[in-house]
Amino acid sequence: MSKAPRPQKKAPASKRASGARKRETATLGRRLAAMAGGGLVVAAVAALVVAGGAVWVYGGPGPKAKNGEYTSVVLRRGASVSEIAGALEAGGAIRSSSLFLTASQITGAARRLKAGEYEFPTGASLSTVLAMVRDGKVVRHQVTVPEGVTSEMVVEILQRSDVLVGDVPTPPEGAVLPETYQVERGEERAAVLQRMMDDRDKVLNALWADREQGLPFQTKDEAVTLASIVEKETGLASERPRVAALFINRLRIGMRLDTDPTVIYGITRGRPLGRGLRRSELDTVTPYNTYKIPGLPPTPIANPGRAALAAVMNPPKTDELYFVADGTGGHVFAKTYEEHERNVAQWRKIERQAKTTAPPSAGD
Repeated sequence: MSKAPRPQKKAPASKRASGARKRETATLGRRLAAMAGGGLVVAAVAALVVAGGAVWVYGGPGPKAKNGEYTSVVLRRGASVSEIAGALEAGGAIRSSSLFLTASQITGAARRLKAGEYEFPTGASLSTVLAMVRDGKVVRHQVTVPEGVTSEMVVEILQRSDVLVGDVPTPPEGAVLPETYQVERGEERAAVLQRMMDDRDKVLNALWADREQGLPFQTKDEAVTLASIVEKETGLASERPRVAALFINRLRIGMRLDTDPTVIYGITRGRPLGRGLRRSELDTVTPYNTYKIPGLPPTPIANPGRAALAAVMNPPKTDELYFVADGTGGHVFAKTYEEHERNVAQWRKIERQAKTTAPPSAGD
């Protein structure tokens, strides 16, 4: 005989509630996990968007120049990285100073940024701007010192430059090498002058080491003095060696130099006289009147250039002792006084012809 099945026991109500809660908790956990996963994806996408935007700003086109093809910005010497970044943003070279700061730190450029005046091409990317400031690609200006100017005139040239700063002392006569020099905005005038003097010393030392033996001067200073006279006596580069040889020939035989530029220097300190020398000036004994004193004057009368210095260190071999203007900017040279007198007579004739053919002045 079969037995009737036993009735199943129902779980207590508290257990049933506990199971339901577990199922609900599991469902909620899955929901929260799904939501968290979605949030991470959103955050990741947002991060990518931000990163992509930063990369675009870093490498993409920068601001357009307000005027012309370049944006000019001057970065102060001693400025911090944050100040540089601010100046670049304020000047319109970059859009974001904070991104410039970050990029300079990440790339290691922060400790290598250089002050100076910059011209950034219109639309230059932030990466281009950072590279230019890191590499110091500043705007270069020029200061030109012509051959044959005095040291006072050199100082005036430096003072006229509106890109240089500071005061500058007057150097000794003949201490500067006439040349065109590259300078930066904000550079000290005294530093530029020192560079000019250092260049003169380098050139002078090299030429002195290779000079011809037996020259009639004993020191570098005397060589510079003679070179300054050569510089002032002729405006033709091709004549410098010949004029140098002539004066060296005179010094060797104890003949006076008889040169007008030294007399003028004694009167005006090298400023243009604006007229011919008077007989009274030629007859007055001064340390610079080489018509009256033997040998060289006590100092140079100008700053001679490289070619004039080279000419007196290694002059050509000649027998010439005299020269006079030829009316074309050059000179006629002679070995004897008689030949020189004929050349002088010809020069006087040229002068007279020039006076008779000159147009009358407004007051005539």
